[in-house]
Order: sequence, then structure tokens, then C-alpha cells
Amino acid sequence: MIGLPFIYGVAGLTFLSFGLLSLRDRRWGNAAFWLLIASSFLLGDRIGDFGNGLFVIALVAIAGLGGLKKPAPSEGEERTRGNALFLPALIVPATALIGTLVFKRLPGLVDAKQITLVALTLGVLIALAFCYAWLRPRAATPFDEGRRLMDSVGWAALLPQMLASLGAIFALAGVGDVVGGLTAHVIPSGSLIGAVLAYGLGMAAFTMVMGNAFAAFPVMAAAIGVPLLIHAHRGDPAAVAALGMLAGFCGTLMTPMAANFNIVPVALLELKDRNAVIRAQIPTALPLLAVNIALIWWLAFPR
Repeated sequence: MIGLPFIYGVAGLTFLSFGLLSLRDRRWGNAAFWLLIASSFLLGDRIGDFGNGLFVIALVAIAGLGGLKKPAPSEGEERTRGNALFLPALIVPATALIGTLVFKRLPGLVDAKQITLVALTLGVLIALAFCYAWLRPRAATPFDEGRRLMDSVGWAALLPQMLASLGAIFALAGVGDVVGGLTAHVIPSGSLIGAVLAYGLGMAAFTMVMGNAFAAFPVMAAAIGVPLLIHAHRGDPAAVAALGMLAGFCGTLMTPMAANFNIVPVALLELKDRNAVIRAQIPTALPLLAVNIALIWWLAFPR
């Protein structure tokens, strides 16, 4: 059955190629960083939680000590294909959609919990094969260019995964219960609008601190979403969860902690103002947050 091992294998081999290419170019810090990530993907089950934890510490040390170097300018061949160059990018989501629908009708072929991720991975491989057949680059060119892009992004490429893990750790540590106890002293007893405001604003605020709505959700769901909105006020769980995540994403637009969204574009575009993307997004984020909070109050509770 095709599942996570296939996905991790493809990702691990990709990072392995980045590490080997960095070794070729004597970029020792970059090589160590990408090879450690490759080892975690390829050998993570064998080395266990302790071994993966050591890898994470080593990754933090390399990034924190400035071991990651920016890439040299691209030496790839320039090709003019017009808007047709968007075709490979469209292959990926198209394959993910079609694969998800097809694999659901072929039970036993793909792990039911990982159907979409498997289809997405296949889409990437099909798009890569299409580019090889169409553009006929050197065998190493896609990986050289991929390595150059990842070197530009640097440590921020791993921030979403680390922050999501942090959210799970906070939830297991009982942070949600602590936050719930604190908010109980602020929210008027039995006040639906107070609970909705605390939930929506809390999702945005925790997302800004943690950089990822997926990291904030376990905390705010345990603190307010489940005990107050769903149990006490009989809210619709689907609406509370979905709109709460959307409120959290508004926080994503306003924080440098969401480095993959707000800092990476600044680096890739070589903007002088590090907060340029955030400044441009705040006028959209604040009204959108207000709308999402209003939608929670309007759609999640019976009238």
C-alpha cells in the first residue's frame, strides 16, 4: 500500500540531491543542513524520536550560527516559452485532484488517510518528467535550481513544520487549559459574543506568536472552542473549527513568524524593507478578521 513512506522517500531523495550538490560546490554548511533533513526523511523511523530530536538541534545550530549561505546567481539556460511555462505548475494540482478521486475508488492501493498527499507527490513527479521531455535540460538542472531556491529560503523552509509541532506540544502540555482558565476571568459568564470574540482574536493572536494557524488551533480549541463555543453554547463544530482557522490565517498575514509567507518573499524579491509584505497585507487582514469573527457568531450557532 502506497502511503507516507513513499512521500517521505521522494522528499528525502530531493533533499539528498540538494545536499550532494552543495558538497560538490563546497558549501559545507548548506550541505550539512540539507543532508540532515534528508536523513530525517529517509531514516527517521529507524533513528527514533531521540535521533530526530538531535537532528533538529543540529539544524538549529547550523542556521543560528550562520552556516547557511545565500546562493550564487543562476547559471541555468534562459528559455522563452511564454505563458506555456505555467503548464507544469498546473499539472501538480490537476493530478492531485484527479488522483484523489481515482484512488478513493481503488481501495487497498493507497493509504486512505494519505490519498491527497500521495496524489500531490505523483503530480510533482509527473510535472518533473513533463519538463524533462519538453525542455530537455541537463539531468542535474532541476535539482540545481531547486537547491538554489531552497538556499534562498534557507531555514525558513522548515518553520511551518516546526511551529505545527510546537502547537501539538503546547496542547499536550496543557497550555490550552491554562489559557482557558485565564479567559474565564475575562469573558462574562454565559456571554456568547464574548466567547466568540475571545476565540477569533485569540486564534489571530496565537497565530501571530507561533507563526502558524495549525499551531495555534490546538491551544485555542482546547481553551475556548470546544468547552465554550461547542459544549456550552452548542455551536456547530465544523463552523467553529473552519472559521476559527480562517481567523488564525488573518494573523498569519501580520506576523514575521510566518516566515514562509512574509519573510521569504522579501528575500526572494530582494526588498529593502523586511516588513514590506506584512505592511501591504495588514489593511486586508484586519477587516477580514472582523468578517470571520462575525461569521462565527452568525453561522455556528442555532437561532
